[in-house]
Amino acid sequence: MSSTIPETIAVVPDGNRRWAKAHRLSFFSGYQLGVQKFIDFSEWCKEFGVKNISVWALSTENLKRPKREVDALFSIYRKFAKDQKLIERLHNNETKFVIVGNRRLLPADLSRSLARIEKDTSAYDTRTINMLLGYGGREDILSAVRKMIASKIRYGASVTGQLFKKFLESSVVPDIDFVIRTSGEERLSGLLPWQVGYAELYFSKKLWPDFTRADFKLALGDYERRHRRFGT
Repeated sequence: MSSTIPETIAVVPDGNRRWAKAHRLSFFSGYQLGVQKFIDFSEWCKEFGVKNISVWALSTENLKRPKREVDALFSIYRKFAKDQKLIERLHNNETKFVIVGNRRLLPADLSRSLARIEKDTSAYDTRTINMLLGYGGREDILSAVRKMIASKIRYGASVTGQLFKKFLESSVVPDIDFVIRTSGEERLSGLLPWQVGYAELYFSKKLWPDFTRADFKLALGDYERRHRRFGT
């Protein structure tokens, strides 16, 4: 593997429900395995030198799914948010944990648990995991515009890209080098529209629970062969 490794990766871990259905398991089992797979994925990223990961854990559109399904997902996140071994791993790896999205859409107890982890890991700057939770790309842009209007900033040439980004819910997320989406779906679905403008895109046919370290290495090899032009 070459030293050409993306510093920032965004992953859309798609296919958990389909995997569960194909294996005649509950969607709860599929989601639970999907979260565990991301834990493995974060370790692979560390191994290969990726410093910043953004994972789309729950979109605003996902919240429109049946209540029992959304509640099950929240239940899984509660479990992992209180897993001391996972929290200890963040500290051992000096990894900052950040929630990106509309926290008002989350159950209060889950929001508090995640905020506690954010606070406890906020001093780290070696690695970062951004968890997109209650996040929607279009809403991110609209919310930023509303905040700018409320702040009474003068419009015109004074509104730079740098200024605008400060108003985004995703303002802490840097520009993305590489996007990986699993399950064969070849679209972004509103993923971080400000940050992925010049990202390289990779679509794997594997369902997320089946995605392996070998698949990740294959994706990185594909990234290595690309020539990024940034519009030039």
